[in-house]
Amino acid sequence: MTRVRLPGRQTGIEDYTVVSRGGLPVPQGTPRSRVAFAAAHVVADPLGDNTPGMPAVVDWDSTLAFRRHLWSYGFGLAEAMDTAQRGMGLDWPTTQELVSRSAAEAASLGARIAAGAGTDHAPAGLDGVSDVLAAYEEQLEFVESTGAQAIVMASRQLARVARGVDDYRAVYDKLLAQAQAPVILHWLGTAFDPALQGYWGSPDVATATAAFLDLVRENADRVDGVKVSLLDADHEKALRAALPAGVRLYTGDDFNYPELIAGDGTHHSDALLGIFAAIAPLASQALHALDRGDDAAYAAAFEPTLPLARHVFAAPTFYYKTGIAFLAWLSGMQPGFTMVGGLQSARSIRHLAETFRLADQANMLPDPELAVRRMESLLDVAGLPR
Repeated sequence: MTRVRLPGRQTGIEDYTVVSRGGLPVPQGTPRSRVAFAAAHVVADPLGDNTPGMPAVVDWDSTLAFRRHLWSYGFGLAEAMDTAQRGMGLDWPTTQELVSRSAAEAASLGARIAAGAGTDHAPAGLDGVSDVLAAYEEQLEFVESTGAQAIVMASRQLARVARGVDDYRAVYDKLLAQAQAPVILHWLGTAFDPALQGYWGSPDVATATAAFLDLVRENADRVDGVKVSLLDADHEKALRAALPAGVRLYTGDDFNYPELIAGDGTHHSDALLGIFAAIAPLASQALHALDRGDDAAYAAAFEPTLPLARHVFAAPTFYYKTGIAFLAWLSGMQPGFTMVGGLQSARSIRHLAETFRLADQANMLPDPELAVRRMESLLDVAGLPR
């Protein structure tokens, strides 16, 4: 048995026995009954100056290898989203290179890719909605030029300058009219980005939802689906039931995804999730069980992942990216635990130790001995005794 000394869940240091057996589920192709995207992180170049405020320096080989890993399990790739640190360290020039490289890789493999188009390259102090629209148009044109499907991301600048629903419609109606193919609309809640308070024209969720539904209904032929990340399962169920026929709801609820994807017998959610990047083998196994109508196997595959997901996405939720990169490092999918913008420092050593425990208990460590060595090296750097 392999043991490691870990920070306790509350205080002190404790001996922990690793239970992961390795031997994760193998790829089985693309699930049929649900459309599922995994939102991927970027791997920082350990020799790059990835300090806060500096342009991102990316390890392209490891970053693209991680995307091939996700595609191998049958997922679509959600590229250049908040999981990739949009607005938290990934600058626009690097984002453009990331989307271009990933889209070319997807084309060579016949894999699905969608990528975020936002306004984060524009100055924070844009004067009005016309400037926000112009910023959106630039990114939308670029994303579609690479062959990727566009995900229209929520805009901090629009949240700041909009004075009500009409300003949101002035931007989104014109943007959707220009899209070459149906897009995915992204509604990111304040748990993920506090700057998006009042998105769609109101801080009241019911009022914002009504405005959002009006937009989708009037542009249904231009909307493939909506990606909702409010971490409110009841709201998501009501919203998906109200969507026009043919418009998907891609759950972004990393707390409640098993029940939302399974559905209620009348409606279900598809998926666009950051946690799928960390649990790809088990998530794929669950979705293939759903294809077979094997509800017990579906639940058994997803059940051990929920404690891990809820911990990784715990408040402050916007630092979940640190957990995703940490798990990729523990799993041997990147050489170091470094992130653009220095974001590897965003979670405490106690939080990361619990991430290790929960990943182990979900049997999500493909090489347990490697994971232990890497965990111990991090504990050494933190100054903890063995």
